[in-house]
Amino acid sequence: MTLHIPFDNSYARLPDGFFARQGPTPVKAPSTVAFNDDLAALLGITGADDPALAAHFGGNAVPEGAEPLAQLYAGHQFGQFNPQLGDGRALLLGEVVGTDGIRRDIQLKGSGPTPFSRRGDGRAWLGPVLREYVVSEAMHALGIPTTRALAAIRTGQEVIRERPLPGAVLTRVAQSHIRVGTFQVFAARQDNDRLQKLFDYTVDRHDPHAKDPLDLLTAVMERQADLVTRWMAVGFIHGVMNTDNCALSGETIDYGPCAFMDSYDPDTVFSSIDRFGRYGYAAQADIIVWNMAQLATALVPLMPDTDKAVEDFTKAIHTMPDMLRQHWRHRFGQKIGLAEATQDDLPLIGDLLMLMFENSADFTNTFRALAEGDARDQFTDRAAFEAWQTRWKTRLETEDDPQTLMRAVNPVLIPRNHRIEQMIEAAVAGDDAPFHRLNAALAKPFAADDAYSDLRRPPAQDERVRATFCGT
Repeated sequence: MTLHIPFDNSYARLPDGFFARQGPTPVKAPSTVAFNDDLAALLGITGADDPALAAHFGGNAVPEGAEPLAQLYAGHQFGQFNPQLGDGRALLLGEVVGTDGIRRDIQLKGSGPTPFSRRGDGRAWLGPVLREYVVSEAMHALGIPTTRALAAIRTGQEVIRERPLPGAVLTRVAQSHIRVGTFQVFAARQDNDRLQKLFDYTVDRHDPHAKDPLDLLTAVMERQADLVTRWMAVGFIHGVMNTDNCALSGETIDYGPCAFMDSYDPDTVFSSIDRFGRYGYAAQADIIVWNMAQLATALVPLMPDTDKAVEDFTKAIHTMPDMLRQHWRHRFGQKIGLAEATQDDLPLIGDLLMLMFENSADFTNTFRALAEGDARDQFTDRAAFEAWQTRWKTRLETEDDPQTLMRAVNPVLIPRNHRIEQMIEAAVAGDDAPFHRLNAALAKPFAADDAYSDLRRPPAQDERVRATFCGT
């Protein structure tokens, strides 16, 4: 059967200046590592058995109905504003309206240079492609809003980084690729006409009930507060929360130097380029407020009264820390079996986290062990844990079914960093079995399956991943 993608491309109908039309650069010998049949069915894609599948998702053939383009945006990168970034190694093929009625982008990553490549080769190597495939699909299974992976294709040619590495192309799916930086580029250029068009398009696509920029800002803030606290509840560290990596859809986007904590430490940083911990685990809540302030600044020119807009947007941004605290309290309350944690429960939550920090307890395994009723062995200071546990059990007496709740929110499995690195090393050597095994295991992260019990184990000392890299 011939591959069929039911494209309906609204972004491509925006006026000039939002993107550069650009086709993918063909590769030497595309071959399929993985194709996500479940996601394809959701998108209404048929013909996955087409022999030309790898050619279409590797960049050697443009699917019928696609209108490939590289999107323009700007962004604050580690706090420094870059007035023009854009898709330097990615192309939006187009959009589809899925069987669930939701419009989504289909984008190639690693498909060759674009006008926004900034002297880069526009390519990706196999490691980060497989990392994003595994982690984004794992995040979806965890119930966290995220871009998703449709296909991973080997290109049959090498890319040069520190050394020659096998090339690959990822097909990524998102509810949109509109970023804070997309608004910033037109605000910085004082191009209010395109800024207004972008606002209208975004509202129509994501927030049709928004009447003005303040409504849009409020909706995006709520989505981001929910998203970031969901990250924190599973120990996820994005690693590069630049404003060009912050999607207005509220999805996790751009899995570069991302990682999951093993032992709990709120100051954990993995990204090799994050020298000062700007995007460390606990800092993520503060940074998302900062990012939303940059979005607010970009929206100010759309308001008729600038002084009033600044005042109203400032008030809105100042509500976000409390919004984050409420989401965090709810998420971490559930992790210890409290359906609706109150302010009075914060010492109970905080004291557990402090014990975990002091005992270097594994974040994922400790919370899952609480759900299973055997968390004592996660702590070296067992007397201190037992004192906390006495308080906790007294609090749980007022809850209906805390164990079921905890099993529903505390995963058994996460994409542990050392397993990701081992999977990449095997794939580079030509063995894709660990990649496929990880995907199969992480598709059911809350299930205790003995077949995957080895994936629960924290890294041994010589397996610990101390730094992660963008890998682009």
